[in-house]
Amino acid sequence: MASSSHRRPRPERRTRRVPVVTVVAVAAVALVVSLVVAFRPDGGSETGADGGARTVEPAAGSGVSGPPTPTGTTGSPSPKPKPSTASPSATAGRASTPAATPAGRSGSSSGRSAAPAARTASGAAPSAGRIAPGTAYRGVATSYDVGNGDGACSYGPTSDVMTAAMNTADYETSKACGAYVLVRAGSGASITVRITNECPAPCEAGQLDLSQQAFAKLAPLSAGRIPVTWSLLSPATSDTVSIRYKTGSTQYWCGIQAIGHRNPLARLEVRTSAGWTRLARTDYNYFLSEQGNGCGGALRLTDIYGEQLTVEGIAVRANVVQSTRVQFARH
Repeated sequence: MASSSHRRPRPERRTRRVPVVTVVAVAAVALVVSLVVAFRPDGGSETGADGGARTVEPAAGSGVSGPPTPTGTTGSPSPKPKPSTASPSATAGRASTPAATPAGRSGSSSGRSAAPAARTASGAAPSAGRIAPGTAYRGVATSYDVGNGDGACSYGPTSDVMTAAMNTADYETSKACGAYVLVRAGSGASITVRITNECPAPCEAGQLDLSQQAFAKLAPLSAGRIPVTWSLLSPATSDTVSIRYKTGSTQYWCGIQAIGHRNPLARLEVRTSAGWTRLARTDYNYFLSEQGNGCGGALRLTDIYGEQLTVEGIAVRANVVQSTRVQFARH
């Protein structure tokens, strides 16, 4: 049996009374403090590392994207795009930062994907695609035998040999077709070429596959592959825009092509009962009206600078080049 000395009596609870006046005073102080904090000028800010206040702002969204480049399927057999075949080179200088973001229908040496373009100036036009005016791109140049001058842009045979094939991504579903490009080599030599073809993989981002005649003005053909910079031109020209309807075109289905435009073409529209209707663009550089809407009617052409040309009276005459006597302004 435990000794009574091991047990301690429970202490008696005593209630301590706090004067009412004290409680009221504490509540009043708390109220004053909360009002001061609420009405501080910087009440919604965070404190920075330097002890000063900084306002927290939401991050801006990225989301502006250019107009999509439409594609379409033809209701009649489409011409097989004519790829160029770049001469492969085992060595030769490859640009450290190739151009515009791409991968390329002409065939060149390296199949590695490249980094985005190095842009030295801004100035994107309203309807510019991947190749923007006022922008310099770095890449490589290779060469190929252009043969009769025909290519993926479906312009047909030509005696003009100062031409080039654009890598697939910058070709952008034929949006580069007809573009004039100034190309500069590290030696200081430069040439102007017109894009008439597409250079597929293994062409890299920023790569231009030049005609052998054009390449020879920059470096010996034996160089195979050289680093270059290039940019879009809006050249002086006495040519006017022409229109050609694709073989097989009728009032019920047609493919329409613009030829000889000074600046790259952003879109082609036909006038219908519902107003202007934008046609889908193919990678062989024709705009298709699958249901025949607008075939033989008024056309509206828009270049990458946003200038519009309206053309009337172009009848559906398959595979015939018809002049419009109009041209886009020089920039």
